[in-house]
Amino acid sequence: MTRRRSGIATLIAALAVAVAFVAVLITGIFAVSSVRGAARQQAQESLGRQADIVAATLERTPGTRPARLSQLLRGQQIQIEVSTDAAAAPAYLTAADRAELAAGRPVSVVRDRAGAAVFVEGRPLDAGGAVVVVQPASIANGAAGTAQRRLLLPLLLGLGGAAFAGLLLARRLARPLQAAAQAAHRLASGARDVRLVPEGPAEVAELATALNRLSGALATSEGREREFLLSVSHELRTPLTAVRGYAEALADGVVAPDDVERTGATMLAEAQRLDRLVADLLDLARLRAQDFRLDVTPVDLVELVRAAGLVWHDRCAREGVELRVEVPAQPVVVGTDPTRVRQILDGLAENALRVTPSGRPIVLAVRAEPGPVAVVEVRDGGPGLSDEDLSVAFERSALYDRYRGARRVGTGFGLALVFGLATRLGGTAVAQRSAEGGACFAVRLPAG
Repeated sequence: MTRRRSGIATLIAALAVAVAFVAVLITGIFAVSSVRGAARQQAQESLGRQADIVAATLERTPGTRPARLSQLLRGQQIQIEVSTDAAAAPAYLTAADRAELAAGRPVSVVRDRAGAAVFVEGRPLDAGGAVVVVQPASIANGAAGTAQRRLLLPLLLGLGGAAFAGLLLARRLARPLQAAAQAAHRLASGARDVRLVPEGPAEVAELATALNRLSGALATSEGREREFLLSVSHELRTPLTAVRGYAEALADGVVAPDDVERTGATMLAEAQRLDRLVADLLDLARLRAQDFRLDVTPVDLVELVRAAGLVWHDRCAREGVELRVEVPAQPVVVGTDPTRVRQILDGLAENALRVTPSGRPIVLAVRAEPGPVAVVEVRDGGPGLSDEDLSVAFERSALYDRYRGARRVGTGFGLALVFGLATRLGGTAVAQRSAEGGACFAVRLPAG
């Protein structure tokens, strides 16, 4: 059973409330402690002022009775005790307190009397003795309680405001994320017209932008895939139709005996074309796989090009095409896959032989350039390519679609395969014009 997950809005709101609650709790604890301390200090200072007034009154009017003054201060729970001998002050004062009074110095302390804490303010009298003013320490608790109650409302309002702000933030963050999730589900279900308005924090807005780009990329990729499949189906159907037609003619016995050899040759050529097409498609599919195999070893490109020249010399001679091999005297060694490099070379040579007329040259060349870079070239004396052709030469079926019916063409995938193989080998492939008047296809491989 899948556990239901909480939404991000709920989590953010709960987190905001929890943080606000902790903040209010900590603030309240410190505030209560501060208020209590301030209340006690204020009560002590107020009692000290009362003690100063009582001492001054007794000194100015010696006949004033302490009981009368106590009666006046009873509402504040203040008691007054007068001792003619400062050293014989009330017993709840310590010996150090009495010594201070006897020395003529005031005393401001908190002491325990009858099990309860009291504020004590003692003042020496000029005529001798001392006056001691006492007030229960609990008097400060009432003032502290009032201040604490006044603090409670702002703290609760702060907690409520933080919770409200958390809810607003949660909705602001959750709304674009929910829209992004819905867009992702639509993309997964096949929709390609998904567009989001980037909003919210930078990271959330970037997510919307990325989904928009993904939608566009998927639409472009699937469009190309459809075009590719249509092109492949057309190219497969053409040789298959020819083979089927001739096979039916042979089966029905409508082919004259003198035409059997020509019909068989035509069927063989179409079958070979179909085989090349399927092989190119498989190679293109493998190039996209992550496990595409490369057997990298030190390779002398000079020897590899010479070996290819021996094979292609006979094929070119049968077509009346001159084949030249241009290699340096020194080896050009690179770390690469010799089979894939030979595949590139054979593909470019076949492409060149297809378009090069009799009497014109094809050149297989290799050279080293600074970098270090090794360059493998195939140049031809064919009709060449325009500037527009050069810019799209390695795009799948680009030149095939352009020149089909105008000149001899291959499967439409050969140059795309060359470009893919060169890229997988860590190099690049470029198309340009050749000194022989036709096209030049060069593959640059890192020699380091």
